[in-house]
Amino acid sequence: MTNVRNNDLIILTEVALITALALVLSFVPHSTGVSSIEFMYGLIPMAIFALRRGLKAGLMAGFVWGILDLVLRGFSNGGFLNPLQGIVEYPLAFGVVGLIGLGSVQVKQAIENGKNAIGLILLYSSIGFFAKYFCHFIAGGIYWGTYAPKGMNPWIYSLVINGGSFIANMIMLLVLVVVLNRVFKQLIIVKN
Repeated sequence: MTNVRNNDLIILTEVALITALALVLSFVPHSTGVSSIEFMYGLIPMAIFALRRGLKAGLMAGFVWGILDLVLRGFSNGGFLNPLQGIVEYPLAFGVVGLIGLGSVQVKQAIENGKNAIGLILLYSSIGFFAKYFCHFIAGGIYWGTYAPKGMNPWIYSLVINGGSFIANMIMLLVLVVVLNRVFKQLIIVKN
């Protein structure tokens, strides 16, 4: 029983640290120069954490990150139009990044068996990233459509803006996965 509680405490501590890291990284200037297409540096530690600790912990960390981002940036930067939009674009969108944890067991098995896990990491990360940007796409079409250029369909506008961010983040992830390939065992495998 004590080991279970200690493990839960370790996971909660990691959630706090990863969430803080993701939040700090979100304050790093991150525009690509193309209007509204941005890198989300915090997605990378969230992806590593979800693969390390699994679905439940990944969803929890993403949800906490979304709440903190809503409080610290959503209210102050005009990213909060109404309560439903705030929920969709912050706790929900950030929380679904934890879906990357669906691949935790498979990625760990591949790493432990000495196999190349890059494909699995990219696959499961793309699921979490896609889910996040799909939430933003829906909110963009419904809530941000009035900001579309005159005569442009708000759904096309949202697809271009959010699709561009999704693609930019997937490219950044691909580069980092290749660079970090040698240290995945230390980042993802939990030692007892």
